[in-house]
Amino acid sequence: MTTFKPLRELVTFRGGGTPSKQVPEYWDGDIPWASVKDFTSTSLSETQDFITQEGLRNSSANLIPKGHVIIPTRMSLGKAAINAVDLAINQDLRALIPKVPLDANFLLHAVLSLKEEIVKKGSGATVKGITQEELYKLEIPVPEEFEDQIRIAHLLGKVEKLIVQRKQHLQQLDDLLKSVFLEMFGNPVRNEKGWEKRPCGKVAEIITGHPFKSDLYTDDQTQLRLCGGLIIYPQRIEWEKCNYWPEQLLPGLERYLLKANDIVLAMDRPWISSGLKICMVDEAGNGSLLVQRTARLRAKEVEQYFLYAHLKDVSFTRHCKPTETTVPHISIKDIQTFQVLCPPRELQTRFSSIAEKIEHIKIHYQHSLADLEALYGVLSQQAFNGELDLSRVPLPKQPTQHIAPASIGEQATMLEPVVQAVAAIHLPNTGNPLAALENSEVRKALITEWLEAYRQQLGDAPFLVQDFMAAASDRLTEWLQAVVEDEAVADEQKNRLAESYSSNDVGLGVNDYEHIKKWVFEALAAGALTQGSNKVSNRIELTAVQS
Repeated sequence: MTTFKPLRELVTFRGGGTPSKQVPEYWDGDIPWASVKDFTSTSLSETQDFITQEGLRNSSANLIPKGHVIIPTRMSLGKAAINAVDLAINQDLRALIPKVPLDANFLLHAVLSLKEEIVKKGSGATVKGITQEELYKLEIPVPEEFEDQIRIAHLLGKVEKLIVQRKQHLQQLDDLLKSVFLEMFGNPVRNEKGWEKRPCGKVAEIITGHPFKSDLYTDDQTQLRLCGGLIIYPQRIEWEKCNYWPEQLLPGLERYLLKANDIVLAMDRPWISSGLKICMVDEAGNGSLLVQRTARLRAKEVEQYFLYAHLKDVSFTRHCKPTETTVPHISIKDIQTFQVLCPPRELQTRFSSIAEKIEHIKIHYQHSLADLEALYGVLSQQAFNGELDLSRVPLPKQPTQHIAPASIGEQATMLEPVVQAVAAIHLPNTGNPLAALENSEVRKALITEWLEAYRQQLGDAPFLVQDFMAAASDRLTEWLQAVVEDEAVADEQKNRLAESYSSNDVGLGVNDYEHIKKWVFEALAAGALTQGSNKVSNRIELTAVQS
């Protein structure tokens, strides 16, 4: 059973502060000092700034022991992270100190599920903030059983891990393309290769969009899509957020029709935390219409993929220099006057061939990322509405921690949280990772070795096939990641692995399960395992017989 409870009943908030910048002795010490700019993921392990013990003592900054959920109350509303190290926080952050037993990861995902509500409650003309009192009123669902908190956190954490991996893969592909660009053409600012430069307005056709009247928009999603700055993000367009224009109103507006591979650039608020809002139109955008305050570029004297990579380079950002207003923007003149390198066309063509292949791979990952984010949203909603059958979700094998409720005195002194642990499964790091991933017989032999290692470390604990399979899957997934990153492994082998494990998660299959089942029966026959009954759960239970 799940009950919704206000945060006031579950946690207390602990804030922070900033030591005086006028006192150098307060800064550059060994205490990590977190602010909103450090919230780049759901794990807060590094900070850009550090303070000294003296700075901590002489300010309202508070030291938060590792393992607590921390949220921003100004800017970046809706974000949350768990601090992986002891750190101090500034006045724009709040640490959640539990009053009742709460799994830290469960609390993290529960708070993240409140993102839209927190953002809506934010106030402020330019910098959005939310009061502590408003935060206390927010409600999260709390399962009656503590283990269900762990199950929910484990399930959502698995999906979140895949989301992080997809984002890392996309970043790696971007980094690869940047390095290829610099290797072939050099730094555009220094231009050490001495290429000719020409204004972007001379080498590309540039137009800005049309001011489509919102009262003529249609809800019919079979009509023409509108592409504007609000749905353009760094290297992607979120078409699910677009508006639609009646096709019968197209005459006279044909020049604003977009084609696949057109470059589109948001001109209002073009820079966000993840980069410049520029993208190449995909097939879904073919035939859509360009909205005002958005630029479209089609290369004439240079290759399109080369121009796209050039505009994504930091040299374009430096050229534009956002205006010092409340709404930073790029003007059409900024784009037209940007100096574009003009290396030999055959060199551009070679680069474009590489870039096109990388962009196609990125499209696959972007679609996968979108699917995973949608899955996370659905699972999160179902989990926090009590709609998931949690009995089918296994408890994680890794040690799981929760923060025990703190007394008023403990909250004041912020002692280290009480941690409860579940024993982990330790699998020997032996064998040939590549062979185990490619050859089913090699994997069988490896699983046999791991099963015996698991049996020997159990002691009085039950032998749980499901937990073993989860541990084996995680180890094989780690090996897959290591092999993919190993420069000594041939690209052909990496491509085969990518096809076999497109989700980058090595799950055990039917053949693996049959092999494990066979081993269990043989172990029972040999007396290495014994079968009994768990009176509490009324289920058959396997235990190891230690020699």
